[in-house]
Amino acid sequence: MTVSDRWLLPDGVDELLPPNARGVEQLRRRLLDNISKWGYELITPPMIEFLESLLTGTGNDLNLQTLKVTDQLSGRLMGIRADITPQAARIDAHCLRQKGVTRLCYADAVIHARPAHLLTNRCPIQIGCELFGEASLAADIEIISLMLDTLNLAGLEKIHVDLSHVGIYRGLISDAGFERDTERAIFDAIRRKSIPELDELLSGKAGDPAIAKMLLQLANASGGIEAIKGIKTVVAGASSGVLNAVEQLESICEQLQQRYPNVELGFDFCELRGYNYHTGLVFAAYYTGYGHAVAQGGRYDAIGKEFGSERSATGFSADLKILATLVSPDGIDNKKGVFAPFSDDAALWDTIDRLRKSEKVVQSLSADGDKDSAARAGCDRELVKENTNWVVKPI
Repeated sequence: MTVSDRWLLPDGVDELLPPNARGVEQLRRRLLDNISKWGYELITPPMIEFLESLLTGTGNDLNLQTLKVTDQLSGRLMGIRADITPQAARIDAHCLRQKGVTRLCYADAVIHARPAHLLTNRCPIQIGCELFGEASLAADIEIISLMLDTLNLAGLEKIHVDLSHVGIYRGLISDAGFERDTERAIFDAIRRKSIPELDELLSGKAGDPAIAKMLLQLANASGGIEAIKGIKTVVAGASSGVLNAVEQLESICEQLQQRYPNVELGFDFCELRGYNYHTGLVFAAYYTGYGHAVAQGGRYDAIGKEFGSERSATGFSADLKILATLVSPDGIDNKKGVFAPFSDDAALWDTIDRLRKSEKVVQSLSADGDKDSAARAGCDRELVKENTNWVVKPI
């Protein structure tokens, strides 16, 4: 390893430097302050926990994203969190143990074993909200509404939201009666919307041919608002669980249209992200000009049962770093400050102390002003002594 290599960060790992770090922190404060107005309480779980706790009820996807280390005190395997949602579920079940509805929020760093996609990195700052103890559609609608409010406050407009429900696919594949290997192959093909591959898999396989036809049509049923009518026709003869999932989507769509007439809604019935984790509605928000979801979430009732407290749960999360890169510069406070000269004048100190209550003041540490040229460059005004008073003047 060369000397220069010692300072290289691992692939996919970044750091926030001035002024970007300040912009991200300003955005974090603004978003959390707004989330608290919806009644959500802030939590700060530990970065590292025993692996069993972090992966309880989450399926294999999160396991692959979690970095593992050995605890030197207990000898047990620990994980560096890749998602704060399971920690929030643990806190709700074991620490708070509240009856009724519990609303929690967070904004903290997570670590991924590999980047989720090409436009992100391995150390996002995850901001999100989790709502426990309410199984009705009202909870899902609140979470989606809060997500849209959060994105709007971040300065993102022209948002498109894709809705889906894992109960549609889960109900159909369960009723079809395919062998496990065939199920896995169908799951993979339908996520990729590979129609020829699905056609080959569903043709001539043991199972209900009517359900097989529905699964094939499912891949073509996605689209805009009109897609909800199309899927109702596709699954008309399906089980009650499938029909109920479609009705839930339709109801949520109607209410979101009333609340957010300017938000574009669509349906992607092949969206099976977190299939082993989510139990109902899933959703993702997209922003014009960015090729991946800027926020996503859904219902995950099963995780509460795994933690020993069967609680309904729904939530959403986003990467604060990504949101900050998409924010207009007008949305970030780039106000410059006041430069003060080096002096032991008590009157100067009193003036600096008073000004710092409302803005940035940088005082030189040396009579040699060249040493503080960088600090001076970050200011647009300076303190100048006129007679016995220190006054602010433009630089």
